[in-house]
Amino acid sequence: MTTILGVSCLYHDAAAAVVRDGEIIAAAQEERFTRKKHDRRYPEAAIAYCIDQIGGAEALDAVVFYEDPVLSLDRILKIAIELAPPRSCPLPARARN
Repeated sequence: MTTILGVSCLYHDAAAAVVRDGEIIAAAQEERFTRKKHDRRYPEAAIAYCIDQIGGAEALDAVVFYEDPVLSLDRILKIAIELAPPRSCPLPARARN
């Protein structure tokens, strides 16, 4: 039997789940423990819950992290655009040389 812990965070709703041979054994969203709606932080409590449900980390064969590179790039570009100075902002004298 293969037992996998899946982790998703840093986007919208952080969560963790344990799947054994294609069957969901445990799953939890971090917001259920922190009481913070749409909690996106690393899901420590959700992971702890899932590991507890399978009897400990020794039962795990793998840990996987969800990452969508397209969403990540989109988020990075949007933040960079938001933080960029406006075009009308003059450059410092040192930067013009």
